[in-house]
Amino acid sequence: MPRPKLIAFLRAINVGGHNVTMEALRTLFESLGLKDVETFIASGNVIFTPPATPIGTLQQKIEDRLGRSLGYEVKTFLRTDAEVAAISRHRPFKDADVKSAGAFNVGFLAQPLSAAARKSLMALKTELDDLHLNGRELYWLSRVKQSESKFSNALFERTLKVRATFRGVNTVARLAAKYSLSPADVG
Repeated sequence: MPRPKLIAFLRAINVGGHNVTMEALRTLFESLGLKDVETFIASGNVIFTPPATPIGTLQQKIEDRLGRSLGYEVKTFLRTDAEVAAISRHRPFKDADVKSAGAFNVGFLAQPLSAAARKSLMALKTELDDLHLNGRELYWLSRVKQSESKFSNALFERTLKVRATFRGVNTVARLAAKYSLSPADVG
């Protein structure tokens, strides 16, 4: 039976002048003793078989190693393959709105937002940008191109004082299709 995988969504990889090859990322993850390490597109998605280490401890070890090796903070958001499958299946917006959207992204957070932070987040909704929070994920649907939107990861972090990293829903769906275990694999 295949072992479950973890997917690391890394913030600040191949953006803002922080260029890292996928080979270098794989090597850094392997240096932590992680197995079956793969990368998925060049935006900081790393898939691996985890050791028997608590996820919080493992996340901190990854952040520490990346920070020391790359010379800047790389916030890391870990999700199981089953969580990525559930994130991909979640439908917070009407199909017609999704089809006509200029951008549709998922933001990964370290933990669910407090009630006060949720209120601040919902104040960022506009006619052009719709937001939906589900646990540790923020779904952002923009009716215009992402580059034309007033909402951004920077605005989110500045307003809420919370770190996040965003991925396109299509990327998350492709990850789920490629790496998630089917019910037959876990039964």
